[in-house]
Amino acid sequence: MSKLPGGPAPAEGVPGLDGRLAELLRSAGLDPVAVAGFVTAALAEDLAGGSDVTTAATVGRDATGRADLVARSAGVVAGLGVAAAVFALVPGNLDGAGLDWTELVADGDQVVPGQPVLRVTGPIGPMLTAERTALNLLCHLSGVATLTRQWADAVAGTGARIRDTRKTTPGMRALEKYAVRCGGGLNHRMALSDAALIKDNHVAAAGSVAAAFAAVRRQAPGLPLEVECDTLDQVAEALAAGANQILLDNFAVPDMAAAVALTGGRARLEASGGLTLATARAVAATGVDYLAVGALTHSAPALDIGLDLVRASDTIGTADATDD
Repeated sequence: MSKLPGGPAPAEGVPGLDGRLAELLRSAGLDPVAVAGFVTAALAEDLAGGSDVTTAATVGRDATGRADLVARSAGVVAGLGVAAAVFALVPGNLDGAGLDWTELVADGDQVVPGQPVLRVTGPIGPMLTAERTALNLLCHLSGVATLTRQWADAVAGTGARIRDTRKTTPGMRALEKYAVRCGGGLNHRMALSDAALIKDNHVAAAGSVAAAFAAVRRQAPGLPLEVECDTLDQVAEALAAGANQILLDNFAVPDMAAAVALTGGRARLEASGGLTLATARAVAATGVDYLAVGALTHSAPALDIGLDLVRASDTIGTADATDD
């Protein structure tokens, strides 16, 4: 169990997060300072400059208890550290002993209905104030991980991998792309600056695939570069220009197979556009290296997770209330 505010000294540069929580986020490839800022803004949005009126009216100031965040449906969990950060940073948790939290599973684990994934103990007031924000984030990120796992399972054994896109919720890209990794997917570029992707409008602006490729290579000679192609002729043009990553945009399955044969291993190929779970394996079987799936982040249904509260007074005389 790890103490949040009131326990160990806060991690350097991350007020409100203890060292273990900050390290948990760092080990996930997330910036604890950025997560803390995002969570603080989400909590502020929910409180809208006021207080949690319902909790203040119904929960005694000294009431303590335990809450389990419990999966209501089967799926893959992602975002436990982010949910813990919500409980750490919720207003009202900065007084007294604060809230404790325990991971009961790990991000990336498969869970079944009824399985607890995170336990929080301490003052009930801030616990309930944080409930919806914590669940919103945990359910959404777990939904992304669950959908990604379905796609990854659909192409298992083919050699192809599932990649995400930049079709992410504004402000949540790092979190959603982390959830994709939890589900067994790969991340494409994180931003416009860390890799180049020549799309149809860039080709139109430059005049041709070759001209666009040459222009990007002059501007950013060492940057990873992928070229989007709409036809086999464009694939041939991209290969002639020296492209080693090519995106096949809205290709039919037979044309993907033809592109694989044409490429002959000279470039990595990524299928994109109109892909579905039902056709994923057929696409992967053509020999492409990646399937680009925007739906992982823009259309993933939330995984159903709820919060079950037990008051401290309700545990008296119950042998397994705090030990299970």
